[in-house]
Parts: sequence; C-alpha cells; structure tokens
Amino acid sequence: MEQRDTKYVTLDDGRKLCLECLNFAIMDTSECQPLYLSIKEFYEGLYMKVEQQIPLLLVERQALNEAMDGEKNGHHHLPETRGLCLSEEKIVRTVFRRPIMGSGHRLTDMITGPYRLIRRCDVTAILILYGLPRLLTGSILAHEMMHAWLRLNGYGSLSLEVEEGICQVLAQMWLDSEIVGGSGSNVASTSSSSSTIRPSKKGARTQSERKLGEFFKHQIEADASPVYGAGYRAATRAVNRYGLRRTLDHIKFTGSFPY
Repeated sequence: MEQRDTKYVTLDDGRKLCLECLNFAIMDTSECQPLYLSIKEFYEGLYMKVEQQIPLLLVERQALNEAMDGEKNGHHHLPETRGLCLSEEKIVRTVFRRPIMGSGHRLTDMITGPYRLIRRCDVTAILILYGLPRLLTGSILAHEMMHAWLRLNGYGSLSLEVEEGICQVLAQMWLDSEIVGGSGSNVASTSSSSSTIRPSKKGARTQSERKLGEFFKHQIEADASPVYGAGYRAATRAVNRYGLRRTLDHIKFTGSFPY
C-alpha cells in the first residue's frame, strides 16, 4: 500500500520502492558481494564455514522464475520466490549494473548479461532477486546459504519442514545479529561454540532500517505456512533447547528435529 505524499520509483518488473528504501536496496551482483562476504563470516563464526566457492548472482524476477522451473530437487518454494540455491548447470541472466533514475520515476538502463553455471559440486549458485532492502537480501541469502551448507555437508534428502525450518532459523539469527548491532552474544549462545559473531554491517543503522529488520524478523516468526512457519517454530524449539550444533547433528543422523 502506497502512502500519500511519498515518492516511489518503479522497477522493470513493476515493483515499487520508496526513495528511503532505495537507499537500502541492493541493486546488482557486485554491490551484493560485501554482504555475501559478511554472511560467510557469520557462518564461520558458528563453525559452519561454507568451503565451496559458490557464485552469488542478483537477478531479475523472470530469470529467477526460469531457474526455479528448471530445478529438479523438489524443494518447496513460496508463491513469490526471492532466492534460490541451484544445483543444475545452466545459463542465467544476472544484473551486472544497477539501473539509474529515468523519467517518470522509473529505474532504467540496467545492464544484464549471461552467466554460465558449471557444476563442480552439489551447489552451482545462489540467486537472489535484485532491488530488495539490504536486510531482506541478507536474510534470504543466509537462508539459501544454509541450503548450500546442508547439501555440501552430506545431509541428504530432508523433509521440507525440517530443511526450510532450519534455514529460516539461520535467516532469523543473522537478522538478530544485525539488529542488535553486531555483538553476536545472543546469536552465539545458540551454538555449541563460545565464538563471537562479528558484525556484518559497518556503522550504525538508521531507525528506519532497524524497523525494517524487526519487520522481516516478525515475518519469519509469524509465518503461518506448514513448511516455513511450522518448520521454523519446530527448529527454533530444538535450537533453544539443545543448541544449534546438537540440533544439526540430530538432523543429520535422523532427518528430524530433536524433541
């Protein structure tokens, strides 16, 4: 819903961003690389380093939908998919350069181009929809990186509720680490390690960005879907009771959450 007296810009796929959100939005692949690096460090802080060098690409909605249609891994997707962990070899179109402001508050002159994905392991790339706020982009990326981590660490075929649930927990944990300012103390407590999670955002966040982060957290926590919502709540109960490492070990050996 658009607020009166607020100016918006329109993306190529019809999405609209207010000018304040545009300041937080990540618009192309190169712009997302520092965030990708910080989330890798977040995983390393949990002793969950992703060893494989996985390409991260920001893409348009059409490219994301085409890639999703080609996936054969049977993963469940939301009605509006904003991220994808790929395991297929294919060519996708990525956003190389952010669009610029054109007439009528439309963003134009975005440069896209083909990127060939080569299968060197069980994960060929992570795709994220371009033009999302930084904290939303990061939470989606943290979620998709957990899919990648599970595949690369021999977790096999998990139920949708278990896999999507634990991926949502990692997304929520990353948001927590950002909103509290990066001390990581409450995040590290969910792991069996005593590590401190390094902040992945340099400098203070504005009140608007913090509110956005709280809203994205609320979306995860209040999700009513049987896969993402119920899966997240079951995973959260397990992690709160047993810690992240013991929960992951139990999932690997049984395919289910510990109770």
